[in-house]
Amino acid sequence: MKKLLFALPLVIGCICAAQNKFDELEVITHEVTQNVYMLEGAGGNILIQVGESEVVMIDSQYAALSDQLKKEIARITDKPLKYLINTHHHGNHTGGNENFNTKEISIIAHSNVRNRLIESEKNENFLPEKVLEEEFIVSLIDEDDLIIHVHNAHTDGDSFVYLTQNNVVHMGDVFFNARYPFIDLDSGGSISGYITAQKKVLNTINEETKIVPGHGALASYKDLADYIPMLVDLKTQIQKEIRDGKTREQVEKNNSITKKYDAKGFGDGYVSSEKIRTVIYDSLILETTHK
Repeated sequence: MKKLLFALPLVIGCICAAQNKFDELEVITHEVTQNVYMLEGAGGNILIQVGESEVVMIDSQYAALSDQLKKEIARITDKPLKYLINTHHHGNHTGGNENFNTKEISIIAHSNVRNRLIESEKNENFLPEKVLEEEFIVSLIDEDDLIIHVHNAHTDGDSFVYLTQNNVVHMGDVFFNARYPFIDLDSGGSISGYITAQKKVLNTINEETKIVPGHGALASYKDLADYIPMLVDLKTQIQKEIRDGKTREQVEKNNSITKKYDAKGFGDGYVSSEKIRTVIYDSLILETTHK
């Protein structure tokens, strides 16, 4: 895989404290295929697809990074951006929406993404103009991009995007490569939905597909295929703990549940070993309550 590295300084003189963490940030561009690039910054991974006459962007990271990202996209191509797809509503994936949106650009996302952005009082320039419920096809001259909604996984508004000709899929936060996932229970996420969503992606793609995760390194079919049994194992173990009458605190302290995955570094990311155990516990309790 070809890897291009560019150091992009933040706007000098910014007085916003929230932007300080972006000082000295490097935006890293990975060439996924001849026409597809993955951009790593401070938020969720961005995918840039260069079509015959237009560009598709998937997710927009934080607003503070928009100028740097625009410069980086200009390094890749001089073709115009036409579509911006949001995989879900979280700010580290949608924060730059307003900065990229113009009359020539359509923002596309699941209806729950739009609803949650409205709830957070985002203005019209920030919101998706086109919404989907289950599936949506972005028809380009040289390729069809399939946007497919998955239910109650990371949130209640997740979609993955499959580039059919390039054979690349962007999974959003339905995949944290080599790390425990963040499952946002307050936004409708669930462990069962997360597993089901990953299985749906696996059944949609093929063994040659390249996977852009929401966070982490570019991944393969095998990476995802190996990840699902880990989540199933954790869910099964914690279900047993619940049946045996174990409390949330007992599950949180039981390192043996995640021990073999901790040894592989899965707990070294945003979600710790203790956190994934309690999140799965809480999710399973919620699922039982809502039956």
